[in-house]
Amino acid sequence: MTVRWPRLTRATSDARPGSVALREDEPRPGASFRGLTAALRLVWRAAPAHLVAVAGLALAGGLAPVAAARLLKAVLDTLVGGGHRPATLVLLALGLAGAGAVTAFLPLLNSYVIAELQRRTGRRAIDDLFVAVNGLAGLAHFEDPAFLNRLQIGHNAARVAPGSVVCTGLDTLRGLVAAAGFLAATAALDWRLALLVAFAALPALGAELGLSRRRAAMIWDLGPHERREYFYGGLLAEVRAAKEVRLFGAGDEVRRRMLGSRARADAANRRLDRRVLATHSGLTLLGTVVSAVGVVIAIGLAGAGTISVGDVSLVLAALAGVQGALTGVALSAAMVHHQLLLWGHYRAVLATPPDLAAAPALAGELPALRHGIELRDVWFRYAEDQPWTLAGVDLFIPAGHTIALVGPNGAGKSTLVKLLCRFYDPTRGAIRWDGVDLRDVPVEALRARLTATFQDFMCYDFTAADNIGIADPARLADRPGITAAAGRAGAHEKLAALPRGYDTMLSRVFAQDDGDAEDGVNLSGGQWQRVALARGFLREGRDLLILDEPSSGLDPDAEHEIHQRLREYRTGRTSILISHRLGAVRDADRIVLLAGGRVCEDGPHEALLALDGEYARLFHLQARAYGAATC
Repeated sequence: MTVRWPRLTRATSDARPGSVALREDEPRPGASFRGLTAALRLVWRAAPAHLVAVAGLALAGGLAPVAAARLLKAVLDTLVGGGHRPATLVLLALGLAGAGAVTAFLPLLNSYVIAELQRRTGRRAIDDLFVAVNGLAGLAHFEDPAFLNRLQIGHNAARVAPGSVVCTGLDTLRGLVAAAGFLAATAALDWRLALLVAFAALPALGAELGLSRRRAAMIWDLGPHERREYFYGGLLAEVRAAKEVRLFGAGDEVRRRMLGSRARADAANRRLDRRVLATHSGLTLLGTVVSAVGVVIAIGLAGAGTISVGDVSLVLAALAGVQGALTGVALSAAMVHHQLLLWGHYRAVLATPPDLAAAPALAGELPALRHGIELRDVWFRYAEDQPWTLAGVDLFIPAGHTIALVGPNGAGKSTLVKLLCRFYDPTRGAIRWDGVDLRDVPVEALRARLTATFQDFMCYDFTAADNIGIADPARLADRPGITAAAGRAGAHEKLAALPRGYDTMLSRVFAQDDGDAEDGVNLSGGQWQRVALARGFLREGRDLLILDEPSSGLDPDAEHEIHQRLREYRTGRTSILISHRLGAVRDADRIVLLAGGRVCEDGPHEALLALDGEYARLFHLQARAYGAATC
């Protein structure tokens, strides 16, 4: 069987003009075998004893109905033949009852073992998946819709696909064993009967494989629609969006779009269901005709004395057994095929290449910053079809100094910070840490030297303590350090006064450990900003402090207080401060004005005012606005 990987809408990026690019839905030789062996290895690592048990139960499940049919034949032949001994009948009856009991009990035991195997395997697969996702050090993949779609399908597949592939494969083995046993018994009576029964089951295999391909392709195609449905549903249900949606009366429009995405998904599912109905109806009709022909032939042979009454019962059991077994094999093979297609997305995520170049093998820890950080002719854009965000930036950040980045929206300030954190690598040029190119440093070693508060900071549905401690997981239990960081950010009094202090959930989405959600609280935007600042402060002793709009959500008194605290904290530290409020950056050692992805002005506040350039114009513009506001 050959896996057809679900379709993507674009060809590979390195396709040459005039060439035929390999699309991701093209058959890949050996993909099915590799996927099956990968699933088997994972199941063996996660639940070896359960795998052996499922294999044994599959073999027993295949032999039990054949044994029952042969015992029934023996009972009937003994009864019809006369001259039987009661002891023989008793033994045959006991054997028949035992085979029936085993046939009835095996599915129950098999279901239990498979369920536990699925749980263990799913947990292991999900862990492996997110180990791989967490290993993607940059951000580029998380801005790629195709990768996000594949990740969603892969995550869903991780829960069931590896266990289903292996267990359904073993179920296929069970069906083959049963079919082989019945066919052998039927062939011993009349080879034409065996051929008829076997041939009739073959169309089911091809039909089910075709349906499985359609199911997998549909799941890929519907991924964006389902993500949009969840997105629109979130807008209707989440508190962050509730204010605007209700104020603007946009709920009906959002609901209309949500239902539109659902309708497109439903229409695709409906088309597939109709095809499934037509296919299975045809297969059922074919099976009915074959069974009728087989029964007529068997009765004719019995009437002619060619076979016995017991043989007729065996033929009838074989007709039902072989068709049921081979139809089950077709369904199982189709299910394996379908799960392998979904499993392919999982494996593709695990095989996703890094979006950041690996540091040389001999690269070691990054030394403490002593001289400074240099950006040398740095160019960057997020994609080849997008404009340059940074266009030849040259900048030196001396150790122990504060550099303020200012400029209009889209000037490249936040992008420059992302490059310093090495979420991306420069498209051209280099960033050097005491002369060492950041690309030659393990990314973990670089980030261990940084601390930051981002403008788009996270509000975690954690406790207050965990919201701060997550900045340095090794210190999650360091309550004195967490409270000290909160105090430095001016958040301690508020957090300590919560219903459970620092153990209060900063969310009403989840219940506390004792099941009580009533003590969960929602903070204001300014309070959340202080918590985000506390996260940055917890990572004390780092060489570079990045503050991206650290006071944008604060009132004037709080903003003044925070900047006073930051001035004290920044003293003697290498720091980068981004702000649109120019009064908040005037005490920086140097102010760098970015515009159009370039450094346009660079110098201390007073020098830039004396230059009477763009910085001076913006500063006086804001100053006049504040002056007018106080009149």
